[in-house]
Amino acid sequence: MTELLNTLYVQTPGTSLHLDGDTVRVFHPDQTGRRLLPLVRLDHLVLFTGVTPTDDLLLRCADDGRSVSWLTGSGRFRARIVGPISGNPLLRQAQHRAADAVDQRLQLAVSMIAGKIHNSRQVLLRAARDTSGHRQTALRASAELMAERLALLSNVASANEVLGVEGIAARDYFAAMPYLLTNSSEWNASGRTKRPPTDPLNCLLSFLYGMLRVSVQGALEQVGLDPYIGFLHGVRPGKPALALDLMEEFRPLLTDRLAITMLNRREVARNDFEQLPNSGYRLTDLGRKTVLQAWQQSRQRNWRHAQLNRDVPAALLPLVQARLLARHLRGDLDTYQPWTVN
Repeated sequence: MTELLNTLYVQTPGTSLHLDGDTVRVFHPDQTGRRLLPLVRLDHLVLFTGVTPTDDLLLRCADDGRSVSWLTGSGRFRARIVGPISGNPLLRQAQHRAADAVDQRLQLAVSMIAGKIHNSRQVLLRAARDTSGHRQTALRASAELMAERLALLSNVASANEVLGVEGIAARDYFAAMPYLLTNSSEWNASGRTKRPPTDPLNCLLSFLYGMLRVSVQGALEQVGLDPYIGFLHGVRPGKPALALDLMEEFRPLLTDRLAITMLNRREVARNDFEQLPNSGYRLTDLGRKTVLQAWQQSRQRNWRHAQLNRDVPAALLPLVQARLLARHLRGDLDTYQPWTVN
């Protein structure tokens, strides 16, 4: 599909990016050669700390509608620039009205978290099929817990109650993480920790969630939705509430599963992580490069989309769901259906 373009990730400190005609020229003083990348093949630039783009390149990206994001070495979002706001302002008006309408906001919040819990259950069930013994028993029990948490959403009366159910489900889901790993003791995995992540699995998850946020926020902006007006997460200055909302249904299969697979297949090793003085973990430069390559490759995988009745590359799933959400907000679809797999 022509929409499946590439994201350019640049992580080496001291690298500078220059506009060279219709290409990006990547330069580092310690590296020989001249690397040119056609702009027409790029839809987004993701730059890590220490990477410097020139003004003329930034302006060209803005003119072309190509966004540029800056992240820390751990994948935490720092800044983003885009060109003029695109899309129909009537769509954003409809989005704002939906956020203020209690019933519609609740319906959307329930749909998004239902998608997340359903997909979390699928991760557990798929892993259980590939193992045996006590791990299989524990994973199946956790999957049943997910089914019970999913049922709770039928009785919620507010977005805050939806968040409460999501919190309970997330606690149960991450408690099963050690059983998803073939050697959990090697990775010291014990549930979800962040700020800082205290083991390699959580370090991978935090980094990949940063990549997912960039993808989802870009999809919302491309469709013309306001990433900062959401339905589940509270509206706060500088917080992309809708991006965080839409991320939920993608986390289990597009990021959690990738992190677990990389550890189980030993595509990353202990020396790809470093422990910080605060007991947190972060990826080394080489480890970050390995994970970025795996993330890019995973975005090419096709996933079944039941509502469209066809396969869709992972890289396009956020854009597809953003468009379906926009159609619902405009009144073309009665409900918003999250992306789920069986």
